[in-house]
Amino acid sequence: MDMNRREFLQLLAMASAGGFLLNNSESYAASDAQRMYQLPQHGNVSLLHITDCHAQLNPMYFREPEINLGVGAMTGKPPHLVGNALLKYYGIRPGTPEAYAYSCLNFTEAARNYGKVGGFAHLATLVKQVRAQRPGALLLDGGDTWQGTGQAMWSKGQDMVDATLELGVDVMTMHWECTYGAPRIKEIEEGAFKGKIDMVAQNVKTTDFGDQVFKPYVIREINGVPVAVIGQAFPYSTIANPGYFVPDWSYGIQEENLQRTIDEARKKGAQVVVLLSHNGMDVDLKLASRVSGLDAILGGHTHDGIPLPIPVKNNGGTTLVTNAGSNGKFLGVLDFEVKAGRVVGFRYKLLPVFANLLAADKNMTALMQKHRAPYDSQLSEKLATTEGLLYRRGNFNGSFDQVILDALMKEKDAEIAFSPGFRWGTSLLPGSIITMDDLLNQTAITYPTTTLTNMTGEQIKAVLEDVCDNLFNPDPYYQQGGDMVRVGGLEYTCEPGAAMGKRIQDMTLNGKPIDPGKVYKVAGWAPVSEAARDKGGEPIWDLVARHMRSEKVIKTSMPNMPRLKGVAGNPGMV
Repeated sequence: MDMNRREFLQLLAMASAGGFLLNNSESYAASDAQRMYQLPQHGNVSLLHITDCHAQLNPMYFREPEINLGVGAMTGKPPHLVGNALLKYYGIRPGTPEAYAYSCLNFTEAARNYGKVGGFAHLATLVKQVRAQRPGALLLDGGDTWQGTGQAMWSKGQDMVDATLELGVDVMTMHWECTYGAPRIKEIEEGAFKGKIDMVAQNVKTTDFGDQVFKPYVIREINGVPVAVIGQAFPYSTIANPGYFVPDWSYGIQEENLQRTIDEARKKGAQVVVLLSHNGMDVDLKLASRVSGLDAILGGHTHDGIPLPIPVKNNGGTTLVTNAGSNGKFLGVLDFEVKAGRVVGFRYKLLPVFANLLAADKNMTALMQKHRAPYDSQLSEKLATTEGLLYRRGNFNGSFDQVILDALMKEKDAEIAFSPGFRWGTSLLPGSIITMDDLLNQTAITYPTTTLTNMTGEQIKAVLEDVCDNLFNPDPYYQQGGDMVRVGGLEYTCEPGAAMGKRIQDMTLNGKPIDPGKVYKVAGWAPVSEAARDKGGEPIWDLVARHMRSEKVIKTSMPNMPRLKGVAGNPGMV
């Protein structure tokens, strides 16, 4: 469906009213606005893809990473490109809206020029526009949808369940959803989602007899073409998150079972087979080289906004590997041309969702207001003001992480603090008021307990080495997603390319070397064991909120970053 003149003029009017500027001086050009969201249909099978929304119903700011290092064979390759290296690789002109969407460059200035991104009401409008041009298109959700805000946590994900139904999601897989517990997940699957949204995961089985917990795949017809969507839940859900939430379920990558599932779907007549994955992009790239029969992997988990698919050769041909960013900031559109029972061509576009350029869908807006109302007074509480930019995303410490670490050390009277390397969490511009909503956007999980632990220097190093190997192991199958644990007080050197057990070096505290045999007081939060949870203290948001109220103005300083070794010239670092 082509945009008519009236609709196009309305789009331009919205852009102007929203202050959507280009390079600080030019009005957002008509040709650029049309280019952004006019996406002519190609072929006869279309798949729309969102992932890692992390319950962000409202438009927000989100700063892409300045450090996303690749190691081994992944050095200098997508998704491990940031800043100018990423823009150059994909031919994106600096200073444009696309540069703002895909990179961290000049973030504060660009954010003030181009406005907020995402928001389910704006995403809903875009989904409807794209679907109107692509009859029969399926909308796929890669998971990490029900978790990430206070509202989602308090409603046990109900706000996001209703929002995805309203958005028109057809098929989804999962990760953080599992932290609401197995009974809650099955309640939704067998209740609100029944006959509407299929939850698929070929790699989730019972721990007793190995039965499938969810459908491994579904076959849907698009314009007469049978399309199989296979699910791949996060393989390490019971390691990266508490296993007691899903005690009777097992996960894993399960290559052999995936190959059998692909073959079965093909035998049943599927002419297009895709994997809806929450593996993380490096894992997906390796997996694509080792199984055959997949036309594409629509991936998530690592929050990589990748403008173009990466073609991966395997014994059966070529598989396209994509990843659609996070926070409702992007909508992936994959068009296949299918002839004589097979894919003969494709087109792909990752569309940034600019709230200033897309009208808010009325039905979604009403639904969002309904879910917000019971929690509005709590979420709107003003805690403090930030002097500088607050953000999280990146391999190492972010400025909002630093605020959490500082609060932990002060409130717990600790020498050192650890905070998980979560990739979810929004950004706040300098001068912004920090509300409880903003704080919960960084901390809202179902195991938020704060801890204070006596640890020897040797134990501290072991923890850092373990997490570092999870991030920088050259074999993607040993990477479990997430970024490096954030560290307060302690300073250290990190050599990502070193062997396991030798990446963490020169640990110091207040200028003195860490003594392997000495005991230190270490504050933290989000323990994955039941014992640590039960012995812990207050929820992290209560501790940080108290700290913020007392400080009133958060005087952000440079995050406590490790000294990096052996990465000079790496294009995964600005």
